[in-house]
Parts: sequence; structure tokens; C-alpha cells
Amino acid sequence: MFSTFSFCQREKNRTDVDTKRFDEVFQLCDVDKKGYLSGEDMKLAVVMLFGYKPSKSETINLMANYTSTGVPLEQFVPLMGKKLSVEYRNEKTRRIFNAFDAQCRGFLKLEDFKRAFNLVAPRLPERTVLEAFRHVDKDADGFVSFKDFENVISYGQANS
Repeated sequence: MFSTFSFCQREKNRTDVDTKRFDEVFQLCDVDKKGYLSGEDMKLAVVMLFGYKPSKSETINLMANYTSTGVPLEQFVPLMGKKLSVEYRNEKTRRIFNAFDAQCRGFLKLEDFKRAFNLVAPRLPERTVLEAFRHVDKDADGFVSFKDFENVISYGQANS
């Protein structure tokens, strides 16, 4: 869902607990105690905070408005607060994905799609479910990650 993430949007929903967590993650990722996070450090921080490895383009966008050396703590905390706001808004997509992922594997297979569609639309032709799965499974490896699923849901919301 990164495509709809706006770095200029207002930060919302950040609590004192979130701020403390951001600070702790910053300290852990700033291994050399240089006072800022490099691109590689930022990737690790996003994994620790949000549970996924950001793409190269997302990392570049996260780092774009900061010093050439990296992102200092005083800029990292509000940046992650903005990202957290987006994550909260996308929680509904996460719940839908988790409903499809009955096996709790962290990815979806065709059988997951069939089971979910059978529950919500039992008369839907299997061919349609297969087409939907193929549409989401962009690399045709038989697995749909949360990011793939999120991208399709986001596309549908943006075009409705």
C-alpha cells in the first residue's frame, strides 16, 4: 500500500508508548552509535516496527527528505509516527488478509482464496476465484504476500 503513503500527511495516533518504541528501535538499529540511521538501518527499523522489509523504492522515499548521512532520532520518531498512521488505516486490509489466511502462514495460496470465497459467495464460479487469485499473484509463484494483497485492495479502493 506504499503507493498511497504520503510523507506530508499529518501524524495521528502516536502514543507515548509508540514514541518510546520508536526510540528503542532507533537505538537498536543505530549499531555504531552514529546518531542517525542509514538506509540499511532504516530497513531494519521498518522490519522491527512494522513486520515487513521495505522495498528499495520505499527506503529511498523514507530517506529522501533527510540529510545525506541519514535520519536522526528527532526526525525518525515523527516519520515513523506518520507511517504508523498509515498502518492504522490499513488495519482493515490486514484483517481481511488474516481472514483469508486461515492457516496463519503469512501468505495465501489458491486453496485459501477458494475457502474464503466459498464462505462469502458460495455461488461464485471457481473460474472467477482462480482469475482473482491469478490477478493478485503477480509473479505467478502460487503465493500471495500481504503486500501483494494490500496493493490489489488499495488499487480497488482508489478506483471505486
